[in-house]
Amino acid sequence: MLIFDQLKKTDRPLQVLSALVLLGLLVLLGGLWYVQVVSSQRYVETLRNQSFRSVRIPAIRGQILDRNRELFAESRPNYNLNLYLEELREQFQQKWGEIRPKTKLARAARLQLEQYGRFLVVSNLVEQMNGFALDVPLLTEAHLHRHFTNKLALPMSLMENLSQEQIARFMEQGGSLPAMDVEIMPVRTYPQATVAAHVLGYLNRDNSSAEDEEAFFNYRLPDYMGKAGLESSFDRALRGRAGVKNMLVNNLGYRQSEELVAPAEPGHNVVLTLDLQIQREAERALRQGNPNQRGAVVVMDPNNGDILALVSAPSFDPNSFIPRMTQQEWARLDDETQRPMINRATQERYPPGSIFKIVVALAALDAGTLRPNESVYNPGSFQLGKRSIHDTARPGDYNFRRAFKASSNTYFITHGLRCGIRRIIAMGNRFHLGELTSVLSRQEVEGEFPTLQQVSHSWSDGDTANLSIGQGPITVTPIQMAVMTSAIANGGKVLWPRVVMSIEPPEFRPDDPKTEFPAGRVREDLNIHPQHMNVLREAMLADVEDPDGTGRRAAVPGMQVCGKTGTAEVKHGHTRVDQITWFVSFAPFDKPRYTVVVMIESGVSGGSSCAPVAEQIYRFLKNYDPAAAKERKTLATTGGSR
Repeated sequence: MLIFDQLKKTDRPLQVLSALVLLGLLVLLGGLWYVQVVSSQRYVETLRNQSFRSVRIPAIRGQILDRNRELFAESRPNYNLNLYLEELREQFQQKWGEIRPKTKLARAARLQLEQYGRFLVVSNLVEQMNGFALDVPLLTEAHLHRHFTNKLALPMSLMENLSQEQIARFMEQGGSLPAMDVEIMPVRTYPQATVAAHVLGYLNRDNSSAEDEEAFFNYRLPDYMGKAGLESSFDRALRGRAGVKNMLVNNLGYRQSEELVAPAEPGHNVVLTLDLQIQREAERALRQGNPNQRGAVVVMDPNNGDILALVSAPSFDPNSFIPRMTQQEWARLDDETQRPMINRATQERYPPGSIFKIVVALAALDAGTLRPNESVYNPGSFQLGKRSIHDTARPGDYNFRRAFKASSNTYFITHGLRCGIRRIIAMGNRFHLGELTSVLSRQEVEGEFPTLQQVSHSWSDGDTANLSIGQGPITVTPIQMAVMTSAIANGGKVLWPRVVMSIEPPEFRPDDPKTEFPAGRVREDLNIHPQHMNVLREAMLADVEDPDGTGRRAAVPGMQVCGKTGTAEVKHGHTRVDQITWFVSFAPFDKPRYTVVVMIESGVSGGSSCAPVAEQIYRFLKNYDPAAAKERKTLATTGGSR
């Protein structure tokens, strides 16, 4: 009552003080009411957000299939042995009680000792597992500490890719151990190992978000991204869409529970034009007798541009990139001579040598400067000023057919000079030499081919002579030569080659919609007179079928193979000279179904090194029925019978 009595008096300072105190109480009560009533929900949500951890779940990667739906790549279940640290909290506390010193420790020393205690608990469990002959890799204290510090809410992987025997042993003997369980995770696998490896490509570990995904996650489960080949070109379609789960953790970071927010969506399947059986045979033929062979093979359908086989040797096993590669394998892949990671069919440029005489012949025939029955005398070399160009063909008179079979340099230099460099370049441009074929996105080189602008400034007859026999300022890729040869086979249509047939949704059924890539797209029509084209085709047939043809070792009875050999010299440094050998071909003569191009580095000659490889491939193709192979696969898949 004393205070109120004083307030009734005219003590002005006391009245002001009392008003201020009352105002402060009102502000305090208002703030408490706002926090506890108005803003309570917001603080609850903030607390929830601080307690939840978002986890990115990778999607199952789509399959890569051949034209008959044989598997090139798939995601199979992988069995991993995981340790759940939140279930070991009591053991951690018990071990800390055993090793804790009586004297007080500094904070850093205490944390280090706690870390060591956890390591003892986990190491003991690993030893018990190895007592069951599970061969769990030894665990380091540093590895456990990194996981405990950065990924405590996630299970820690102790062992990956368990065999069925190891799983059975764990379920029988190790299932009673705490905090351990077997988890199934999809893993990329390539059942054909090294077959078509350069086309398929490989994966690298990459847990980053896709362009259309939310960027922020607290944790990311192991995921992979395509780094080469079709795995890279079609990564977005194959990768699918990642899922999300939320994990509730306590104040120490241990997992309490989890909730699936959005399931992962599997990736789409990519169906190729490759035929697994033809691909295998082409690889076998190229490497026969020489496992370290360096070269390439392209098998193409000349009627629609489908690539049936695309081979580069030496190869690699894309399985070795998952989960990680050994140092020994890295050393093999890093070999500067073998360079197994390079796709020699699309990513390496080579001088064409005598196979370019096909282009020179067409240019001269089209210009009317070459008459097939007229002869050119070959004295054994071609004299151009003071320069002498050797001719491997024996001295004598040569008409077109004989010159083509013997690959006479004198004959083709003579007609190259008569025809003129501009016509030769114009014909090469019709084949789109020096340009990409776009068969594999971002994994192809253009090659080199002279332009009209170049020959206008600095060009000589010597340059034309070199180009007429496939030397000088010209390099090509095996895929470009397959496109060129296919145009001869089909009567003059330069096609866009196709290696991907379609993209299909997962669990595809025949009625489902799919993205198709059209076959038979014509890039350019050569517009060569049919008579001139027949002259060239008949000369290519003679090169293989006649006993004196340079390509005779590619002959297959009843197949009528048409071809052209080539050999070109390349210099490495100032002294070493290497030989690039070629054989380009198609068959059968009357109704071509296959184009086969073989290129071998450091070969002897196109006839002795490459033609026998083509012969083995054609011998297989002669007896191969792709329709029957597709039907067998369909019956095996559906379980049907006829």
